[in-house]
Amino acid sequence: MNWQVKAVLPVAAVLLNGLLLFVLVTLSLGDPERNIVLVVATAGAVSICAVMLMVLAIVVRRPMIQLQEKIAQVRGGDLHVKVDFAERNDEIGDLGRDFNDMVRQLRESREEIQRLHRTQMSRAEHLATLGEMAAGLAHEIRNPLAGISGVMDVVARDLPKESPARAVLADVRSEVSHINRIVTELLDIARPKTPQFRVADLVSTAEHAVLFARDQAAAKKVSIELVKQDLPPIEHDRGQIHQVLLNLLLNAIQACGENGSVRVEFEEAQEMVSVVVTDTGRGIPPEILANIFRPFFTTKGNGTGLGLSLAKRIVEDHGGRIDVTSWVGKGSRFTIALPKARVVHAGAPATDTSLQRVKE
Repeated sequence: MNWQVKAVLPVAAVLLNGLLLFVLVTLSLGDPERNIVLVVATAGAVSICAVMLMVLAIVVRRPMIQLQEKIAQVRGGDLHVKVDFAERNDEIGDLGRDFNDMVRQLRESREEIQRLHRTQMSRAEHLATLGEMAAGLAHEIRNPLAGISGVMDVVARDLPKESPARAVLADVRSEVSHINRIVTELLDIARPKTPQFRVADLVSTAEHAVLFARDQAAAKKVSIELVKQDLPPIEHDRGQIHQVLLNLLLNAIQACGENGSVRVEFEEAQEMVSVVVTDTGRGIPPEILANIFRPFFTTKGNGTGLGLSLAKRIVEDHGGRIDVTSWVGKGSRFTIALPKARVVHAGAPATDTSLQRVKE
């Protein structure tokens, strides 16, 4: 039903009932003069309804048609539209002002999004260029390093066993290894490898990383405890997650003093499975905690500052997240949360196995 009819219908109903009552009274009295009054009343009722329709058409219908037209323009992407009836001092005017404010806010939000998009695209292009430069530079550094390492081996063979220069050669070899490790991790960040997803036991992956870390833990008199738990198999790259866990374990061992402890346990939620690495080390101050995942940020003298950055990227490539909580003087807690079911986006590489086949 048209809205004008809905607006006039109650008034028409009241007038019609009044006329009906008036007609009944007139007919019962049988007074001919009252027929003239009846005609006048009927004409008045019709006039009132006609005037109301005209007023509604001017006061309400025109603004509504204009509002519909402006909404269609906004839907088409034009955010510079305005309605003219916003100057009115009534409810229709309030509606117009609210509409104009809404369009203005949408326009400002779109401009801000476009600005941020341009900034992010420029930054992405800049980082891509830096990545290419870093990868090329890393290859150029590796070749001389290999030559230096070979020369050190030749010199070491010719030096007498009692020569004090052997200690210097050992230091040089250590520094060459340190540079080579930085270059390797830099290449991993500049040219990240696509995870090779396979359905596997996450507990077994963590157990393998703990096994590799036990020697260094024993050398520093730090105990490692692995709390096993039955978990559903999940899709993950065992090599990459092993790398992440080993990095966290070695950091935890270095953070602990003698007789410290590191605990590896698991948590299962509705959609995620988590590996939790907790240590009793010195903890991370709050002013440093926000920066630990930044590339090249390190508090260790012999650290590269790339381990945690690489770990964060690997976990995010798995569709997961890595969180950290730390208490100064008491220790830290790193949580790696991985999804039980990996969402494969368009263009993503398919896996050879699936969770569905494991369930079957």
